[in-house]
Amino acid sequence: MTDQPYEGSYDPYQQQAWPGEQPQQGYQQQGYQGQQGYDDPHAAQAQQYQQYAQQWQGQTWEPQPQQPYGVTGQPLPQEGQFQGQAPAWNQAAQPQAPAPVSAPDEAADEESDEGDYGPATLVGNSRITDAQRAREEGRSPIIEPGMQPAGLTALLGLLVSGAAAVNSYALLVPLIALQAVTAAGWFRLNGMWPARQGIALAFLGALAADVALLAAGRENAPAAILGTLGVWVLLTLVLQLRSHADPDERMYGLMATVASAALSIVAAGYLAAEPDAVTVGAAAAAVAVLARALPLPTPASIVVSLLAAAGAGIAAGGMTGFGARGALLGAGAAACALIGHRVASYDYPSRFVHFTAGVALPLTAAAPVVFVLGRALA
Repeated sequence: MTDQPYEGSYDPYQQQAWPGEQPQQGYQQQGYQGQQGYDDPHAAQAQQYQQYAQQWQGQTWEPQPQQPYGVTGQPLPQEGQFQGQAPAWNQAAQPQAPAPVSAPDEAADEESDEGDYGPATLVGNSRITDAQRAREEGRSPIIEPGMQPAGLTALLGLLVSGAAAVNSYALLVPLIALQAVTAAGWFRLNGMWPARQGIALAFLGALAADVALLAAGRENAPAAILGTLGVWVLLTLVLQLRSHADPDERMYGLMATVASAALSIVAAGYLAAEPDAVTVGAAAAAVAVLARALPLPTPASIVVSLLAAAGAGIAAGGMTGFGARGALLGAGAAACALIGHRVASYDYPSRFVHFTAGVALPLTAAAPVVFVLGRALA
């Protein structure tokens, strides 16, 4: 036996890789041919098999470190993979914090919000009211009804003026229409809509006042009007106390209902006044509202309205027994009509307010003056 190594021997721990099989790291050896330089046919054959295994399906099996797997079955991220953000497989499971908004983005958002605010309109704004925006910009929160409501007011005033010259029952037709529009317009002007119960209650009070005036006669007109008003205030108070609404809402509804009923009942003053005074006063109020709707500066428009009403009073007084005294009655009725016109223009009212309160309030506000001055000047 010799001490020389046996030629062609192979290492029993030599691992030969076969196609599709990955060798274990740490046991891979290249054989004695590559390490010791012996010409071993078995080692050459093993090396050839390794080359086939490396090139199987066009891929190499270069040893790579195995990635640990998490509980979801996905490999855990390696060092340096995050780069400031979570991996895609973990983003859905992690709560996403909102990204901080930089100063330029905040400025851009403010500019976009300001761009949503258009000019003040009758439609309104979802963020602030048009009246509030007008006050912040130093503008007046008043929009006047315009020519169309003024035309309707003039038509209704002329109907009242002409019907008063016929008889009291003919006057009831335009008067009832005036009282109904007054009740609905006042509630809508106060932002309460729909308010069917309050409108119906105020209108019924006006009808009750009309019936009381026809039954009591003109000589007892003040008692009939004040008595009806007192009864309706008490009735309104009782109904509001039985309401289950919030206390503040009940108080607001009580005040709106009482005011609406009072105005509708006061409009019955045309039925209580002298017929000639109604003819002069209603015609003067109609002319004053038309003149107020002209496109003139407010001070000039008021002066023109009063002068036109005085002229209309003189003209209507010439056809009745008032004569030149009709100028004073016409000017007084016109002054109250302009107050009603101003109230209907308050705080950017809607189109519905313009065609209800804007039409009725000027004539309704003129009714007490027509009653008082008509009796004083008759």
